[in-house]
Amino acid sequence: MEIADVARVTEALAGVRRTASDGLAQWRYHGRLVARQLDNTHLVIRADFEYRDSIVRQFPVTFSIPARYARHMMVVADLESGEQGAIEDAIEAAWGLQRRAG
Repeated sequence: MEIADVARVTEALAGVRRTASDGLAQWRYHGRLVARQLDNTHLVIRADFEYRDSIVRQFPVTFSIPARYARHMMVVADLESGEQGAIEDAIEAAWGLQRRAG
């Protein structure tokens, strides 16, 4: 999966807009973070703690929780070696989470 694929999936979600900071893409639903590019092969995705723990267990090659995100509702996806369908599902879940919060 590449950033262009992330953009295609994320920007198809109602209310999501793409912005950039320091040359890295961010996708937000009415100002609330859905996903943010960390580098060319990693994406941080908003996720509630229960969902995050579940997808890390189910897809340990795709998702991880670096120490800096342990206390935050975020998970890191490996775009290069991760499972595309699982990443797409996580993006849609993040969008749903932000829609409910708004």
